Amino acid sequence: MRFSWAVVGLAALLPAAVRAEWIESSSAHFVVYANSSQSENQRFSEQLERYHSALALLTKTNVVAPSPSNRVTVYVVSSEEAVRKLHGGDNKFVAGFYLPRAGGSVAIVPKVTTSSRELEFSMTTLLHEYAHHFMQTSSSFPMPRWYSEGSAEFFSAATFPTTGGVSIGRPAMHRAAELVLPGFARDVHVTELLDPAKQVRGKRYDSFYGKSWLLFHYLTFDPARKGQLSRYNQLLTEGRSSPEAATEAFGDLAVLEKDLDAYLRKPRMLSFDLKPAFVPTGAVTLRRLSAGEAEMMPVRIRSDRGVNNEQAKLVLADARAVAARYPDDPQVQASLAEAEHDAGNDKEAIAAADKALARDPALVRAHVQKGLSLFRMADDAPDRAAGYRQARVAFAQLNRREPDHPVPLIHFYLSFVQQGQTPTDLAYTALAQASGLAPFDLGLRMMLASELVRRHRLADARTALAPIAYNPHGGSLAVAAQRVMARIDADPQWDGHDFTAISANVAGDSED
Repeated sequence: MRFSWAVVGLAALLPAAVRAEWIESSSAHFVVYANSSQSENQRFSEQLERYHSALALLTKTNVVAPSPSNRVTVYVVSSEEAVRKLHGGDNKFVAGFYLPRAGGSVAIVPKVTTSSRELEFSMTTLLHEYAHHFMQTSSSFPMPRWYSEGSAEFFSAATFPTTGGVSIGRPAMHRAAELVLPGFARDVHVTELLDPAKQVRGKRYDSFYGKSWLLFHYLTFDPARKGQLSRYNQLLTEGRSSPEAATEAFGDLAVLEKDLDAYLRKPRMLSFDLKPAFVPTGAVTLRRLSAGEAEMMPVRIRSDRGVNNEQAKLVLADARAVAARYPDDPQVQASLAEAEHDAGNDKEAIAAADKALARDPALVRAHVQKGLSLFRMADDAPDRAAGYRQARVAFAQLNRREPDHPVPLIHFYLSFVQQGQTPTDLAYTALAQASGLAPFDLGLRMMLASELVRRHRLADARTALAPIAYNPHGGSLAVAAQRVMARIDADPQWDGHDFTAISANVAGDSED
């Protein structure tokens, strides 16, 4: 998959020899790839599923299980150093990261210890990111930054007892220092959390995490504040601003600040200790990867992370070397197809995908790569209409196998847009369905908003844009959404002719 990030050598991703024994553990909401024992993989997947069940229970949310390809794929690599190289940039503190994508959400973490003791920071990071994923999947209402981060910090402060339950909402020990040291969270006033206009520039961004956790924890457990957090949320959904909702729900914010300070000094804090019966894991299926798949895993991880033009060539060289040794392994050929596509070799990608599908017609990754390459080739074909029809057929085959896979739905819609045609109602329905299946994909939301504007459904477009505009990690995409919302507000008759110009210069992943 094409994105621009740092190249990582094969050896950097593997904890041992290249022919390592990789295990795939598959469950309702996650697919985990790790180089560890089957028992460790089983335990890790069960912990993740328990965590999902805990989120559903505590938020009183019944989230429909995703289609197989819309689950979160977790890659466990050799070390934090390997994570940072895959992440790119110069952040020395990245211990794991998550990429929300329709039909391809990915989390990359270093090897985790599945014990009942305090979680390693990498596991806490993964749980934090999945809390965001869960919240965005279960509700499209844009919550304030303090609530979004405070709740994610609250839920990710967890442990998994050997008895099979899960403890949620424990003290966030990884935030302890910033909560007590001068110049960090203790110097962030509660009014800065609740009113973005009052945030003081120059303060460390991380400081808001600790104080947001403290506020969320306090409002969740303090008996004197019972019901106030729910009231605050209700007022927000009614259209009140965060400062207005906070003042009405919490009362005097100066008193709230003093109460928070006293709460932080308490010797003990409550948490939710959920018994196994309340947090079911469901079935976990383990599969030992073939020798070819194991050798291809570093290629697959780098492809899923994203490469630029230069990096794609290096990854392709590795992919071809492995594929030459395992020409009859369909999983290997599917990974080769992705590497060929990323390098711009669409015919070669289709050939590799067809080779994979000849041996495993149900291999979804191969269907996706074939469809993507046919779709890209169609734009330059002598007969573009025929080219797009062929691409639609390839994606239709995947849609029949997995009706809720977002990628075929998205590309059915795009097949009209790319040809300069007005999307049909059926194409719009497919786009809306894809966005509903993957509400965490902000780029897809922006695409839906564009179509809604074109259809003169400005109120619906604004609703679609709000979670992007107020996403604290939306980056340039959030800025673009804010621009479009301002245009809608300024002109109720806007026909969207300059939508692209208003939302221009938006690119890249949004990450936490």
